[in-house]
Amino acid sequence: MIAENRLVVSGVVCNLPQSHNSPAGIPLTRFTLEHRSQQVEAALPRDTFFKIIVVAAGTELKQAAGKLQRGDEVCVEGFLSRMSYREDEARLALHAETINKQQA
Repeated sequence: MIAENRLVVSGVVCNLPQSHNSPAGIPLTRFTLEHRSQQVEAALPRDTFFKIIVVAAGTELKQAAGKLQRGDEVCVEGFLSRMSYREDEARLALHAETINKQQA
């Protein structure tokens, strides 16, 4: 079984990152990333737009995310997983492994 789950998304920070600790004491920071681009599908241009929640776990990523402001352009690399482990929860989040602020 192939178990690839990698995602790289660039976009604009929509809201100020919010931090809290998990029940296990792990620092978690969340923010919303908005992506807009034009992609090619079936040899035709297609405008794409979506918003996704980014979850940054751990002290290092909390510090990186904590420096972000609304409107900052960033590139986030990580993996997709559910927002929560409640059985009926189907929303996905991008769990960050790197957050790079783009230079203006």
